[in-house]
Amino acid sequence: MGHSADITTGPSGAPAGTPSVNDSVNAVCPWTGKPVSADGLTLYAGAVVGFANAELRDQFARAVRQFEDALAVRRAETAGNSE
Repeated sequence: MGHSADITTGPSGAPAGTPSVNDSVNAVCPWTGKPVSADGLTLYAGAVVGFANAELRDQFARAVRQFEDALAVRRAETAGNSE
């Protein structure tokens, strides 16, 4: 199932195209308040977002996927009820 959130990472876990910390829309990690790190970068909704480390980046990706999956289920249930 595709995810519209656009979480994109390359083979090393860094964003495809390897942007720098300066490309991130945020300077501090939303989970910790610490500065973002190069290994904590990912793409979300077409923009580079950053986290303090790769573990927190991956935590964000898992959370987004869970929400996207839950929304897909809800949309399918709603579509089934409108027939």
